Amino acid sequence: MIVRIIGEGQYRLDDALIEDLNALDERLQEYLEAGDEAHFSALLHQMAQHVRHRGTPLADDELVQSDAILPPGDATLDEVLALLGDEGLIPG
Repeated sequence: MIVRIIGEGQYRLDDALIEDLNALDERLQEYLEAGDEAHFSALLHQMAQHVRHRGTPLADDELVQSDAILPPGDATLDEVLALLGDEGLIPG
């Protein structure tokens, strides 16, 4: 899976790591629905760290369509709600 962090770049994640990311995405949705800005922001940072540390960065000149897009760490609840699809930030 290819995950883009907006404003930062793309990362390739092994399929085994997607389950962990999906679990974080489900919790993020709960915080969004509750309007819990503090927990939402902390979890959004945790998701980005998961991708950065466990994924492999793609070269800047490698053009690959992203399977999922994470907003920047300073994104607001409203900005993330605008990005969400039916399956959250991470499809699957």
